[in-house]
Amino acid sequence: MKYEVKIRNRVSEEVNRLPEKSRRIIKAALERLEENPYPGTKGDKERITLRGGRIIYRLHISHTYTAYYSILQESQVVRVNDIFSTEQAHKKYGYF
Repeated sequence: MKYEVKIRNRVSEEVNRLPEKSRRIIKAALERLEENPYPGTKGDKERITLRGGRIIYRLHISHTYTAYYSILQESQVVRVNDIFSTEQAHKKYGYF
């Protein structure tokens, strides 16, 4: 069962400003979410419960970027909400 990966416009614009190699790495990582967006044994995906009980997921991309996304199971959609450098992600989200 394939999922449709949707990237917020502002996130897509930010990614498009990155060097071509980074764009290619990010695109390949996000394409893998089409097959299975849920965390597994590989360790690059993680389920996170935010304050208030909201569930989001984190995907480590290479050792450089981190993507945060939501899974809309009923519509088979993965919505990519943010992509940051790993350093920016730690500053913005800190510890959950």
